[in-house]
Amino acid sequence: VQLVESGGGSVRPGRSLRLSCAASGFTLEDFGMSWVRHSPGKGLEWVSAISWDGTSTYYTESVKGRFTISRDNHKNTVYLQMNSLKPEDTGVYYCIRGTVVNARDGGQGTQVTVFS
Repeated sequence: VQLVESGGGSVRPGRSLRLSCAASGFTLEDFGMSWVRHSPGKGLEWVSAISWDGTSTYYTESVKGRFTISRDNHKNTVYLQMNSLKPEDTGVYYCIRGTVVNARDGGQGTQVTVFS
């Protein structure tokens, strides 16, 4: 199993980033997928999750209306579109195979820094 995140970077508040997670070594459509982030002083936070077919999604309260999770099972990729970024969104974002109740593997993470 391999999960490779990309798309992180350093941006000003209000800007956007799109994270991608390239999955391999398993059948993506067999699993719900998630994004979690680790921020200094805040620990690990479950940011978003999506069902295997994309029909059901979850967002932590602080990102609702700003972030959108999606997936393309044919491309073996999961996305996190992040708009209106805030400094408190800073952290390392990890793609997770599974959801909060059945999380398995994670990638190496991609750094997102939102600075004023």
